[in-house]
Amino acid sequence: MPSGRRTLARLITSIALIAAYIALHVAITAAQDVRTGDRFRDGPARAAAFAVLVDRFANGEQAVRADIVATRQWFEENAPPGHARDTVSTTVDLVGRGDGPAARARAATLRADVERDRAALRRAVGTEAQVTLWLSVGAAVLAVSSLKLRRQRLEAAAEAARTVSRFAERQPWWRRPLFLTLSSTGYGLFTAGYAAVSTAQRTGYKQSVTNQLVMLPVGLAALGVGFLVLRYARPRSARPAARALQADGRRPVLYLRSFADDGTAARIDDWQPLNIHSREEQLATALAAFGPVIAVGRPGEPLPLLGAARFYLPLDDWKPTILRLMDLSRLIVLRVGTGEGLRWEIEQAVATQPAGKLVLLTPGRVGDAVNSTAGRLPVPLRLEEVAADTSWISAAVTFGADWTPHVRAIEPVPGTEPPRGGLRRAFGQVRAVFWQPSPARRTARAMKDALAQTGVRGRMFVLRSDSNPLATLGKGAVAIAVLAVPYRLLDLAALW
Repeated sequence: MPSGRRTLARLITSIALIAAYIALHVAITAAQDVRTGDRFRDGPARAAAFAVLVDRFANGEQAVRADIVATRQWFEENAPPGHARDTVSTTVDLVGRGDGPAARARAATLRADVERDRAALRRAVGTEAQVTLWLSVGAAVLAVSSLKLRRQRLEAAAEAARTVSRFAERQPWWRRPLFLTLSSTGYGLFTAGYAAVSTAQRTGYKQSVTNQLVMLPVGLAALGVGFLVLRYARPRSARPAARALQADGRRPVLYLRSFADDGTAARIDDWQPLNIHSREEQLATALAAFGPVIAVGRPGEPLPLLGAARFYLPLDDWKPTILRLMDLSRLIVLRVGTGEGLRWEIEQAVATQPAGKLVLLTPGRVGDAVNSTAGRLPVPLRLEEVAADTSWISAAVTFGADWTPHVRAIEPVPGTEPPRGGLRRAFGQVRAVFWQPSPARRTARAMKDALAQTGVRGRMFVLRSDSNPLATLGKGAVAIAVLAVPYRLLDLAALW
């Protein structure tokens, strides 16, 4: 599916979901107003009785004070916010001050105020019913359009999805929805905890001591529990490769690497604020600018690592599937490493695919990259300007049409960086003191520069690698908004 049509499909789906969500809330509000109208049906009779009680008080009968106060309690519990409540409250205050004539004059308007409130309530219910109807119709129309676009998306990704699902094990239908729900709870707790901690830090001095003692510990506890829930649920709710392809509709990005490198790629850089995502997740988020990122999972692993969507192949019959996916993919991102299988993949990518399709990520030890690619590339790599022994990836390499390599180092050897102006150099020094970019961001920057040399550009490629913390908070906000619906339903049923 073309990128523009995919964006349109997502926009239509989002608008349909938002319209349906708002329609549901308006419908709940309308039901609450109907229930309030039923409770307030006795309002005119109560207003007449209240006027009689106030008149008796104005004539000197002090014993009716208790009945007057009880009538105010009834109006506070059953009347909608409006004129009647205000009139009753003001009248009771006048009674409390002993001003009988003023209380009588104020109570005389109560019956008219009750009728005004009842009429306003009927109009509100009618308006809410119309809004619910139109929003529901609009959401239904958009949902039909979204389903048609989804069908096109499924057709576009059908062959790739069939290819990666040939050897997939069947999972119980309830497994992923269950852990998605659990993940949503974790995101909600994490976001609520972050909001509480941030509020306590920014405005805690304005709060009472009790609030300060409660908000910060509760916020930290919610953050911790949310993190643990996400750590448990996210791998179990990870979308398999076939579903990722069907959900996206674009040609995939095939990520190839040695299974021995998974441990380093799964590392979470703790110094990044609000980061619960591994390096591979951040890299996959950046590469999603080109298409859904898929990778072969390690055989026998109990849970898939997060990042590229996993699919699994048998040990004795994996090469035909990889070759077919190379043909179907838009990009082949290959992290150079040890192993005969990975060397075979390099040879096949060079032999069967266009040069602009291949992206190499060289390992931290430059010598390993030279040894693994020696004799397998039409033009040897030139890694003299690449710093050795980096923590994860040392360089990103793309190729021109004649297989000329374009190398972009993650950490260039000192003295080999291109000259920069004084202002940019000073800014870089200041940034190095106050902000250290993550390895995934540095890798994304190098990949962007290397791909630009071959004319391939991805929208917001580097920013995507930094977007996971914001996505975490966004998912938490959505989870909290969704949880508001059952809360309101319980309140409507008088069970909360």
